[in-house]
Amino acid sequence: MTSQTEPETPTSGEDWGPFGRPLFLDESARALSRVGVVDVGSNSVRMVVFDGAARSPAYFYNEKILCGLGAGLGETGHLNPEGKRRAMAALKRFQKLAEGMGIPPLTAVATAAMREASDGPAFREEILRETGLPLWVIDGEEEARLSAQGVLLGWPEADGLICDIGGSSMELAELHAGHVGKRVTSPLGPLKLQDIKGGRKGLKTHIKPIIDGLADTMGTDNKRIFLVGGSWRAIARIDMERRGYPLHVLHEYRISRKSLSATLKFIRASNMDELRAKTGTSAARMALVPLAAEVLGQLVTTFKPKEICISSYGIREGLLYEQMPARARARDPLIESCRFAEMKDARNPGFGKKLFAFISPIFKSASEDQKRLVKAACLLHDVTWRAHPDYRAEVCFDNATRANLGGLDHEERIFLGLALLHRYKNSRDGTPFESLIALLDPTAIKRAEVLGKAMRFGAMFACDDPEAMANIQLFPKKKVLRLVLSAEARDLFGEVTLARFNSLANALSVTPEIIQR
Repeated sequence: MTSQTEPETPTSGEDWGPFGRPLFLDESARALSRVGVVDVGSNSVRMVVFDGAARSPAYFYNEKILCGLGAGLGETGHLNPEGKRRAMAALKRFQKLAEGMGIPPLTAVATAAMREASDGPAFREEILRETGLPLWVIDGEEEARLSAQGVLLGWPEADGLICDIGGSSMELAELHAGHVGKRVTSPLGPLKLQDIKGGRKGLKTHIKPIIDGLADTMGTDNKRIFLVGGSWRAIARIDMERRGYPLHVLHEYRISRKSLSATLKFIRASNMDELRAKTGTSAARMALVPLAAEVLGQLVTTFKPKEICISSYGIREGLLYEQMPARARARDPLIESCRFAEMKDARNPGFGKKLFAFISPIFKSASEDQKRLVKAACLLHDVTWRAHPDYRAEVCFDNATRANLGGLDHEERIFLGLALLHRYKNSRDGTPFESLIALLDPTAIKRAEVLGKAMRFGAMFACDDPEAMANIQLFPKKKVLRLVLSAEARDLFGEVTLARFNSLANALSVTPEIIQR
């Protein structure tokens, strides 16, 4: 996927070229680099502290307690007493942690259970008294809007229907062209569904008319559904387990309707304790999975999306997105994250941009999506240099495929990892990543190898202006890769440099040619 980056005015006459000025160098953007958010949900209470590049922050701190505030709410109309006790303890802890980290005041929101329970207002006042933390109790439509904004944090071009399931409610929101459209809420949270009588048949009878009503409001012409929420992620993790899928990164995991149907049947036929052990899911979460599975099955049957996407970003990320200026929202989260990583960890921050310019002639015919990955790889090419040389290639691959990066799907993660592996190693034989690499088609594997070997060669010209020392010319029709060396570069062009140039030419299936000025 591609994100359009808005141009920024260079400072002091400096031309930042296709990379643009790094967003995290802007003081107003840097104010967003340490933001604490608390989400008091019907099932869990979580604190997240964001840190890093302003457009694509990392999780500096992330802690969740499954309190079950909304358990029994449908029957009693009150918050679960044990859930209140646990929630209060969690909030006191979170407030102390935030004070210790020296972050600005926490932004705290509460959702369905707090807004629906008769004792919700009194508990909110008690929280304020005991912790000093004001809770923003939001309605269902606002919850849907914030969740949709969270999806936009990771997918700037997300287009489709966002479906956020919590403990006591499920929200839908429409996303198109970077804007949130229609929104609606429903009482289809699994904690509420625990009170429905009549077994699976009773559940289906209860769920179907509610989802039909949601479809009447939202329409069924969205080709893609983005699933937000812990119960959806647990189902996705089970789908991975059933399929033997090797990359256990839930964000941007895609599920076909056919695969989902098989997984829902698998859940109904499985022992939940065994599934919990295999997937690492908590007991409290797994207890809700069969109920959530019934909702998801009916949702997909009614809305008929062509693609189902898992988002790890939701309401908490939406709160961060809320604070971003428009120019920050328009930036590419992948590129911003990679640039921040380079600035923080590379030996020669800023060389990634020069490396990209140096090897770009090889990728003239690449699509914009492919060039975006070339750009990201160049920025990351040196950030794992501290790893032991014998394992550096593997650390590169692992870093790219499992890092907290937004704005790229699983195939793009693996492509990036493979390119970085080849940045440090000619051959991928014998690496422990064969099952992951097999998810790419042969053409993508070859492109990643070429990119990695181009970076491996380009890194030999790690100077202020590599293009003044040498330049590369690729002639696809003639099947020639030409290197033009300046007089100053002759001493740089030793045996290792020559070997890397020949390896690159071999990966391109062309003849190497060297010209000295």
